[in-house]
Amino acid sequence: MPEVKVYKPLSIDEERIAKIIVNSAYKVHRNLGPGLLEKIYEIALQHELI
Repeated sequence: MPEVKVYKPLSIDEERIAKIIVNSAYKVHRNLGPGLLEKIYEIALQHELI
């Protein structure tokens, strides 16, 4: 049986940053929809995070 890795909890700052990133990625995908080139999503996410 494989060993289960135990990770330390994220700090409050890491949680805050992760939430900003995930919410921004969701917003970009919701607005642009599926099927575009990955580079388009990268540029849109960069713009959203600025």
